[in-house]
Amino acid sequence: MKLRAILNTRGHNPSFGLRELLGYIGPGLLVTVGFIDPGNWASNIAAGSEYGYKLLWMVTLSTLMLILLQHNVAHLGIVTGDCLSEAAKKHLKPWLSRIILSTGIMAAVSTALAEILGGAIALNLLFRIPVKLGAVLVLILIIGLLFSNTYKKLEKWIIGFVSIIGISFLYELSMVHVGWEEAVRGWTLIQFPAGSMPIIMSVLGAVVMPHNLFLHSEVIQSRQWNLEEDAVIKKQLKFEFMDTLFSMIVGWAINSAMIILAATTFYMSQVRVEELGQAQQMLVPIVGGSAAVIFGVALLFSGISSTMTAGMAGGSIFAGIFGEPYDIRDRHTKIGVVGVLSLGAFAIFLISDPFKGLIYSQMFLSIQLPITVFLQIYLTSSSKVMGKYKNSLGHNIILWLIAVILALLNIMLFVSYLAV
Repeated sequence: MKLRAILNTRGHNPSFGLRELLGYIGPGLLVTVGFIDPGNWASNIAAGSEYGYKLLWMVTLSTLMLILLQHNVAHLGIVTGDCLSEAAKKHLKPWLSRIILSTGIMAAVSTALAEILGGAIALNLLFRIPVKLGAVLVLILIIGLLFSNTYKKLEKWIIGFVSIIGISFLYELSMVHVGWEEAVRGWTLIQFPAGSMPIIMSVLGAVVMPHNLFLHSEVIQSRQWNLEEDAVIKKQLKFEFMDTLFSMIVGWAINSAMIILAATTFYMSQVRVEELGQAQQMLVPIVGGSAAVIFGVALLFSGISSTMTAGMAGGSIFAGIFGEPYDIRDRHTKIGVVGVLSLGAFAIFLISDPFKGLIYSQMFLSIQLPITVFLQIYLTSSSKVMGKYKNSLGHNIILWLIAVILALLNIMLFVSYLAV
């Protein structure tokens, strides 16, 4: 059964009350799983431990970007019935779509690397299983879940558990001494401390993730009702925006909490974080001596849930290259899922420093991101693709501004390396 039809059990004449709105919540939260994935944990801990509150502005900026970009790409899925990958196949020259979607596959591989590595680190913390063996075990588990569709039974539990961990980070803010004036300044004042560009870009890549743009345009279609009625489309777009806005704000709060806690735990004590396992110290105020176990379990569930979404995104992108939607029974989707996850797991065997591997994987995502953003702006601005639902002039100005900012940040990253 195609992914977009999995949850489509509604009729073609829906009503749109509060109950329907609550029933619509979901696609945004699935994307938000990426907000507390292992790559985010590493990037946020690095940002807080090395620069205190100074890089909180990047969480604010990237979340604002994310709200607009995710809504825009979901807009594409709702109006056209195509995911971003399928639309690229349909409306771009074949050679160009293959190049762009190939970079999307690479971004999904980079994401899978971080997610699988996070799960493997968790297994090492909990059971002393070597990281590389742990990566293989996580790979086998996720492929089994995706191919058997068992993930549908676990998805709500996993999202719920990871959400509880996120809430615990927020709750802990009341238990530590936070310099709120500095935090507010960090959220609102753009600053580039010496040597911070790699961390800034890793935070950006950890929040605005290319594979999530592809995935959101796919999963949003499971909520479709009747594309021929303007009133239905408009209400879908309204409900989708509310879902996206709520989910992304939750993600902003959790990411901010991680950086603040890392700042109060490590930066103030001048402790250099060199491995993800050190972050368990942030949970000590809540659970005391059990912090290591709680942290390990949370990291494991985070790795499992986010690896599933990375695999789904990889399958969606690869199937789109052939003009097909995500369908786990289809050969191209299977190749995409297995290929992306396997390459991500294989890359772990080439990494000598797991913590730096997580950071650099997120940095690569930020480098690929402008390509995906330029693609979606082109498609959603086209009357041929979107009809009367194409981007307005105001929307285009904002989206192009985001694309330019992303490109400039990448240029600054390269300049920072050349200056070393």
